[in-house]
Amino acid sequence: MKLESKGILIGLKPLNERDVVATIFSYEHGLVRGLMRGAQIAKKNRPLVGQTGDMTWNARLDSQLGVFHWDAEKNMVANLMQNPKLLAYMNSAMAIISDLLPEREDYKELYNDTIELLNNLVFDCGAAYLRWEISLLRQLGYALDLSSCSGCGSIDDLKYLSPRTGRAVCMNCATPYINKLYKLPLNLDITLRFLENVCMQQGIRVPLMREMLKKQFDT
Repeated sequence: MKLESKGILIGLKPLNERDVVATIFSYEHGLVRGLMRGAQIAKKNRPLVGQTGDMTWNARLDSQLGVFHWDAEKNMVANLMQNPKLLAYMNSAMAIISDLLPEREDYKELYNDTIELLNNLVFDCGAAYLRWEISLLRQLGYALDLSSCSGCGSIDDLKYLSPRTGRAVCMNCATPYINKLYKLPLNLDITLRFLENVCMQQGIRVPLMREMLKKQFDT
């Protein structure tokens, strides 16, 4: 079996002194894991998290781990390495992708959104990351709708968000339920609540890198 696509290298886990198990978020095939031989001792063209490039994945059987050939084109995070805040946002996004997405399912829109995130982190990291997380939630079935009130349809005075429906609620409709609603505007505390729901449904914890965002920075 052979898979080919462009991708983002989002994870490297040592397997032995020479090899690693790599995780690549690919455009054509979504999340793919496989062996990268010699990655730990490579002196030239060493694989690094944050690189984009062309991947080829080969295995005799679909159920096998498979082996990568990785041809890196660009290190998207070279300009982030000296900034702990930017790295924290990047690491959170990559941990979420790795932990929450099923393997080998098509997420082309999220792939493009992730490339956009890596390009924009240096300009406005908090806003860029929030846009990315809202898009991720939408593609996982939690579309947040701020266009009109879920109770009366009004487009005015939208002050709250329903944790059940993900839709905005105007001040008038919210009054009896204020203690049960999230106060707008959207922020990473609110999107974290929805991520917790996604993780609970999958029987996993929210990735540690995502939990650390609030602890490290005022998001």
